[in-house]
Amino acid sequence: MTDIGKEYRDKLRSPDDVAKAVKSGDWVDYGMGPNFPELLDSALAKRKGELKDVKIRGGLVVAPRIEVVESDRLRETFTYNSWHFGAYERKLHDANLCNYIPMTFRYLPHFYRNHIPVDVAFLTGSVMDEKGYFSVGLTNAATRAIMQKARIVIMEENENYPAARGDGFENTVHISEVDMVVRGEHRPLPELANKEPTREEKEIAKHIVGLIENGSILQFGIGGLPDVVGTMIADSDLKDLGCHTEMLGDAYVKIHRAGKLSNHTKNRHRGKSIWTIALGSRDVYEWIDENDDIWSYPVDYVNATEVIAANDKMVCVNSALEADLYGQVCAESVGTRNISGSGGQLDFLTGAFLSDGGKGFICLTSTYRSTDGEVKSRIVPTMSEGNIVTDPRSQAFYLVTEYGAVNLAGLSTWERAEKIVSIAHPSFRDELIRAADRQKIWRRSNRT
Repeated sequence: MTDIGKEYRDKLRSPDDVAKAVKSGDWVDYGMGPNFPELLDSALAKRKGELKDVKIRGGLVVAPRIEVVESDRLRETFTYNSWHFGAYERKLHDANLCNYIPMTFRYLPHFYRNHIPVDVAFLTGSVMDEKGYFSVGLTNAATRAIMQKARIVIMEENENYPAARGDGFENTVHISEVDMVVRGEHRPLPELANKEPTREEKEIAKHIVGLIENGSILQFGIGGLPDVVGTMIADSDLKDLGCHTEMLGDAYVKIHRAGKLSNHTKNRHRGKSIWTIALGSRDVYEWIDENDDIWSYPVDYVNATEVIAANDKMVCVNSALEADLYGQVCAESVGTRNISGSGGQLDFLTGAFLSDGGKGFICLTSTYRSTDGEVKSRIVPTMSEGNIVTDPRSQAFYLVTEYGAVNLAGLSTWERAEKIVSIAHPSFRDELIRAADRQKIWRRSNRT
């Protein structure tokens, strides 16, 4: 019988010793979100100048800094790449210190298994339990796929990391599966703070909550607007709600505490909240810890459209930056400036459409203020130059601003134009109508 304690001690190393496993030319994987390997990142950064052409993948970093980037701002040794930008990575991109990796979230494990190399995998997880398992479930998107591809697998423990439940395989890693272990201290997990909602965001949330039925299954994307919707749901009369989401955040904690998150109406995983990445306040992590009602699964399962659609009344709430009169949506860039990423927005928009009674909401404020102080419309005649289409017009569903919610599914171009103009800011509607007329998507019997 294997002595788990001895195997652990034999594999225990200092961060500096572990960093020596990285060779010039390697691809190193950092995981995503709260799985950021803080100790290993700092140790690897010390090898600047000693190594050449080390490429690193990560994503949604909430940590104060990435040492391999900050120590090498000329990118002489390290090249950092991200699957999905947080605010910090966005600033790095602006300084030409971070590159985006385009993807649709549900395909992430497939990319690792079939298309891209991994030499060294830096994993972050809980302290090993008595059976030799580390929990890695806070970011369970593609952990198994990364491990299967990596030449060397290294585990960085964090004593504050919660034990996330799941099916017992995808959300845990056994000591026998790793090559080295770095013992962590009581490092705080990264927390995602949401700002006080604006009047416009509250109006958008009202429109959405008014269209949600009892027994709906909820998915909230990242950002302030979905969190406002979640908070409003917690304060509403809705009941018997469920959770099937790629990201588990504070909105679900609020709905749970309000006694509304039963998961009793789910067709799949009845009684369980299902998710693939958790990011929020300490409340989220404490709620997850050893909670058998909340299960972590990999993203190729959670975001599979057929899995999403299997639940009736699937309601998805995601944010956008711009929408045009055809129903195309940009949620990830401003021109060529990368803001976030595609993530799983299209996965859930499609799944909600296929769900019996499902609704997929894309929400955005009708205007924004540019850096020079000018008020501009987020609804435009055609996509602005350089903007990435996150959701194509063929997948259009509900579009929501503070002026209303419109369902675009199955509508012709002139019908779409009429509905989209109706939720634009009144100051821009006449201008949009003239543009729609020039684009031959405005019917004469429409308002002129």
